[in-house]
Amino acid sequence: MTEPQVTIVVSPRERFSYTRESLESIYEHTKTPFNLIYVDGGSPTQIKHYLAAQAREKKFQLIRTEHYLSPNHARNLGLAQVNTEYVVFIDNDVVVTLGWLDKLIECAQTTNATIVSPLICQHLPLHEIVHCAGGESGVRVEAKDGNVRRRMIEKIYMQGRKVADVRPKLQRSETGLAEFHCMMVRTDIFAQVGMLDDKLLNTKEHVDFCILVNEAGGSIYLEPDSIVTYVPSSSLTWADTTFYMLRWSDAWELASLHRLRDKWNLTEDDYFKNKYKKLGWRRYMSIIQPLSADLSLGQRGRVRRIITDTLISIDKRLNRYITTRYAQKHLPLKEQPVLQVQQRPMAVASHK
Repeated sequence: MTEPQVTIVVSPRERFSYTRESLESIYEHTKTPFNLIYVDGGSPTQIKHYLAAQAREKKFQLIRTEHYLSPNHARNLGLAQVNTEYVVFIDNDVVVTLGWLDKLIECAQTTNATIVSPLICQHLPLHEIVHCAGGESGVRVEAKDGNVRRRMIEKIYMQGRKVADVRPKLQRSETGLAEFHCMMVRTDIFAQVGMLDDKLLNTKEHVDFCILVNEAGGSIYLEPDSIVTYVPSSSLTWADTTFYMLRWSDAWELASLHRLRDKWNLTEDDYFKNKYKKLGWRRYMSIIQPLSADLSLGQRGRVRRIITDTLISIDKRLNRYITTRYAQKHLPLKEQPVLQVQQRPMAVASHK
């Protein structure tokens, strides 16, 4: 058998309940040889046993921790075990299509790309709505009236468009952004840029990595002949809820935004202020709104608002408790996130 050129590293994104569908799609639709490392960060008992059985049957490497992991921490655990030319990072809620990996490898070999992104779709039905078809990332330096501002560039192309409408127009091309839902990376780049930044706990990890790769002289390509879909939860199971609340916690998001700001010496502009205002929006959409609708028995108006406001208050307290307990048990004191918006003077110096 041909020696694999690529290792697939699967890591938890925000839930565990799509584990089976995602893993089975990889083995069903991947014909080229590959190694697989599955990072299981504290999944519930049923999923834990399923993954252990699959690891024995399919002979892949399973890395298990009994506590939850932030995405980059999980990816780094897998990356440390990789010894192939390429590594694919893929989330545990992604379904792939036939030939997806062959096309990524072909693109990398033809273009010498450092990162190759498939056409990433979103939601069910599978492979119908675009989530990311490349994009832009970077730091824009603006000088005006003696002031220097450093602003984050983050733009995703074609999100929300129908695949059937845009696919005929897409071709393999260099781009400025890939996402960790699924990306293939030339492994030797990590000797230049280091491991993934695990101080970015839950947001903008892909932007940070793409900027680092571009600064190191690497390139990013979109390969639209490779198609995958990430499937966010339409309704969380009870077993997923605690992980989801930690994964999208206020403390983790603030710590990530502060890390991104300080690492790239960014001006704390409206980009950051809007992010601060929207802390917890995923929990609001996925947990509070559905629960409020159930508890209000379909009523709207004042009753619904009272219930929603009460749930928001409970969520904030519970979220703080979950993140504080996790930090005390699993993070060194110096790495524990501070749940506080930290203002600071305008950035003027360069990252270097």
